[in-house]
Amino acid sequence: MDDPANPDFLADITGALDWWRDAGVDYHFLDEPREWLAPPEPEGDERGTPERRPQRAPAAPVEEGPARIDPAALPQDLAAFVPWWLTEPLLDEGRSGGRIAPQGAAGAKLMVLVEEPEAEDSEALLSGPEGRLLDAMLAAFGLKREDAYLASVLPRHKPAPDWNVLMQQGIGQVIVHHISLAAPERLLVLGGNILPLIGHELPQRPAVLRQFNQEGRTIPMLASWGLPALMRQPRAKPVLWRTWLEWTAA
Repeated sequence: MDDPANPDFLADITGALDWWRDAGVDYHFLDEPREWLAPPEPEGDERGTPERRPQRAPAAPVEEGPARIDPAALPQDLAAFVPWWLTEPLLDEGRSGGRIAPQGAAGAKLMVLVEEPEAEDSEALLSGPEGRLLDAMLAAFGLKREDAYLASVLPRHKPAPDWNVLMQQGIGQVIVHHISLAAPERLLVLGGNILPLIGHELPQRPAVLRQFNQEGRTIPMLASWGLPALMRQPRAKPVLWRTWLEWTAA
């Protein structure tokens, strides 16, 4: 047996290693593959059974409707209604800037209800071109602004309002309550989107006669297109005028 301490034996081993190194083999190789990384231990109980965690079903999205105005919280007199109108968050998604107050006194000869203030309004309702058209209409009717109570469905000008959402919020109940507090002799509704909010169908003509009924009281009502539509459609004005004459002659 070769003695490892024999210098000749050590020289043979060194020479063999040098030969393989010169041949380009400088690592030790095995014929069988070897797992370098240990596989992770499965989670389970003491018997080694993998733990199966229950699958949670994804939570269904919760669709919340718009916050609704509580009818019981509405002011019970016109003097309290105006400050409420200017500050109540639910009327305008929490915004309070740019709101325009109604004008006039309770028991007016005519209440004029429009969909929203004009874009030009800053301190008074209907102070722009729509207001000038309304003043001309009132003059033709033999009235002045001082004889009328002016109000709007929305507290501020709002381009392209979603009337379906407004109905869900209960804005129709606010309008009905507002009319009841104002208690006018007659009601002129200018805007096709208003009638469905107060329980009437959309007008099929430029002007229609209706009755507003609330808590046993009936108020004669004339409904017509909104002031912007009347400005764009001159043919609607004679229809409104004839309907007015028919309405006031009764």
